[in-house]
Amino acid sequence: MIETDKFQFIDQLLEQRQQTHQLRSLHLFDPEDAVYGVRGDRRLLNFSANDYLGLSKHPALIEAAQTYAQRYGAGSTASRLVTGTYSIHHQLEEQLAIACGREAALLFNSGFQANATILPALLDRSALVLGDRLIHNSLIQGILASGARLMRYRHNDLNHLEALLIKASSKSYSRILIVSETVFSMDGDRSDVDALIQLAETHNAILYLDDAHAFGVMGKGGMGLAACRTDVDMAIGTFGKAIGVFGAFITCSQKVKDYLINYCPGFIYTTALPPAVIGAVVAALTLLPKLEDRRHYLSQQADNLRVQLQHLNYTIGNSSSHIIPLILGDAEKTLDLSNWLEERGILATAIRPPTVEAGMARLRFALSSQHTPEQLEYLVKTIGAWHESTD
Repeated sequence: MIETDKFQFIDQLLEQRQQTHQLRSLHLFDPEDAVYGVRGDRRLLNFSANDYLGLSKHPALIEAAQTYAQRYGAGSTASRLVTGTYSIHHQLEEQLAIACGREAALLFNSGFQANATILPALLDRSALVLGDRLIHNSLIQGILASGARLMRYRHNDLNHLEALLIKASSKSYSRILIVSETVFSMDGDRSDVDALIQLAETHNAILYLDDAHAFGVMGKGGMGLAACRTDVDMAIGTFGKAIGVFGAFITCSQKVKDYLINYCPGFIYTTALPPAVIGAVVAALTLLPKLEDRRHYLSQQADNLRVQLQHLNYTIGNSSSHIIPLILGDAEKTLDLSNWLEERGILATAIRPPTVEAGMARLRFALSSQHTPEQLEYLVKTIGAWHESTD
C-alpha cells in the first residue's frame, strides 16, 4: 500500500491562499478601552472593532455581568428546553420584544448560529430564496444547508428583485423568502426596508432581515431599522456589535417563535447564554434610549470621514453608516496599507476575498462614538501620507 499524506489537501489549499495574498492567521490584541488596544509591544488605535457605542467597557455593563454571575452562576448548564431557561432569559426576551415593537423575541448564542440554523428550519427543498448579492456568509450558509433554491438579486437592485418575484409566481415553490441585511457589514450601505416590505407583501413572500449592524445605532431608540415594523416577518439582531456584549436574537410573531422552539436545531441543541452575558445585555438595553447623543455624534463623524476619504480620491462605495470601506481592489496593496497604518499605530484590518468578492479587497473602518475628531484626523492624515508615497 502506498502511503500518502492524508492531509495533503490542506497543504495545497493553504498554499493557494498564500499565493493569492488571502492567507489568514490569528493576531493577539488586548483591548485597553473602546478604541485602544495592545498588539505585542505596540499600542494601536482600533478602527476594526464593532463596538460602535463604546459599551463593551461601560461600567454599568461590567457591574451587571458580575451581579448576574454571582446570583445565577457562571454558566446556564443546559439547553433552553431542558433547564437552561432561567427567568432572566425569559425576561430579556420580553424586554427585547417590547423595545423592538414586536410580538415576540427568541435568544440565540450568536448571529452566525442564528442565521445558519433558523433559515434551514424555515425552508425546504421546494422553497425559493431571493437574497441580495452581498448578504453575509452566515445567511448563505443557512440557505445552502436548507437545500432550497437560492437566486441572488443584484445588490440593492429592487427592480431585479421584483422581476425575480414575478417570474417565481408562475412556479410551484412551497414558500418564497426575501433575505437581506439592513446595513451591509462590508459596504456600510443600507437596504430600502420600506420597499422590501412592499415587495414582500405584494408577492406574498416572507421577509427576513439581518439588522445586526443597525441594532443599537439606528432606528427609534437605537433599536434598529427593522424595529417597530410588524410587516418585517423576521429580524435578526446581535449583542456583539453596538451592544458590546455577545449573543443574538430574532424578533417575530409568537407563532414563529413557537415554531423555532420546536424546529430550530441551533436553539434546541445548545446550552443557553450564560447569566453574565444576559446581565450585560439587560444593562445595555437600559442605556440605549439615553444614548442619542452618541448616535448623532457617530453619524456626524462618519459623514466627515467619508468626505475626507473622497477628497483623497479613494473609493468608499455607497456607505451611509458608521461602516466605511476604503476599496483598493488588489489584496496585496490592501495588505500593504494595513501594515503601513499598523506601523504608525492604527489598526485597520485588511478585508480580502473570500470575505468580499474578488477584486474588491478593502480596509473596513468601523467607527465608534468613542473615536475623537483628533483620532479621525490622524487616520486621514496617515492614509494621505501613504497615498502620496504611492503616487
